[in-house]
Amino acid sequence: MIKTFELYLILLFSKKILNIFLIFFTLIFILNLFEEINFFKDLQTSIFFPIILSILNTPATLFEIFPFIFLIGTQFFFLDIIDRNELEILKINGLSNLRILITLFFTSLLFGFILIAIFYTISSKLQFIYFETKNSYSNDDKYLAVIKDSGLWIKDEIDNKIYIVNADKILNNSLINVSIHQFDKSFQLINLINSEKIDISSYEWILTKPLFFRDNKTIQLEEEYLIKTHFDIKKINSLFDNLYSLNIFQLLELRDDYEFLGNSTREVNIHLHKLYSLPLFISIMTIFSSIIMFNNKRNTSIIFHLLLGILLSVVIYYLSYLSYLMGENGKIPIILSTYFPFVILILIILIGTIRLNEK
Repeated sequence: MIKTFELYLILLFSKKILNIFLIFFTLIFILNLFEEINFFKDLQTSIFFPIILSILNTPATLFEIFPFIFLIGTQFFFLDIIDRNELEILKINGLSNLRILITLFFTSLLFGFILIAIFYTISSKLQFIYFETKNSYSNDDKYLAVIKDSGLWIKDEIDNKIYIVNADKILNNSLINVSIHQFDKSFQLINLINSEKIDISSYEWILTKPLFFRDNKTIQLEEEYLIKTHFDIKKINSLFDNLYSLNIFQLLELRDDYEFLGNSTREVNIHLHKLYSLPLFISIMTIFSSIIMFNNKRNTSIIFHLLLGILLSVVIYYLSYLSYLMGENGKIPIILSTYFPFVILILIILIGTIRLNEK
């Protein structure tokens, strides 16, 4: 009998999560659609093109807010069973409040593993297609940066000149051991420039004692040499910041590439830990929401619970964001930045479970 009631709870809980998922999917899709329509308003594209791009982009955004979908979904789950006096029926049949929490915890945990293994893999692929498609319509298609076994490669075009840049590594705000091929619009070589170090903290690169090769002649400059580009250190890093468009294996490969270049891997490592910890995160959010509902008055309105869920989501989101930001900046260790919000939530849950079965 208890297994039957547990199955009923799992199915009802899954239904509520699915309903909240669909509501958020619709809201995010509409917001994305307005953004895509604004982006393509001056371009000759099909009327269905912004719709397709919105569909491609929505799952990745949804993935980021799954913990809050579970928080709000849990609230509506409890509203359902409380309004129909099913909580008392469950207790009569031997299903205590603690047993309900354990059932919801492991159900959420299972959902978390499914989300990482299936949903994230699909959403990352869809967002990759989204960026590839949208970038083909942007004004930056002349400029690109990629990481290969031979280091960082940059293609830039400015002032009627084309630059092909190769650097061994990135150190702080500088490129190390750099070669630059400078071409005209017809791809005729103008200069080959070598420099041990180039400051790229701004769009005007500063080359330290560059060596020029042209027409079988070599010229060594003792002073600094400036080159205008479309890239600085922030823009180069941002080109590889769309981590949600990479699956876990691609993220691991990107981390290896960053280590090869000498670039910081903190952001990639934090993103990986966010993925690894998602099942635990949504399970904690489920229990956190459950404790609140067990300790709440039954006569409060649905609007109150909805606003409470949104408020809690905002507070937890900014707490997590602040913790991740401190981890990225090196203020605190990566593990601490990922799991510190969990520790706070668990402490609140432990306080809330006191005399839980008396509720």
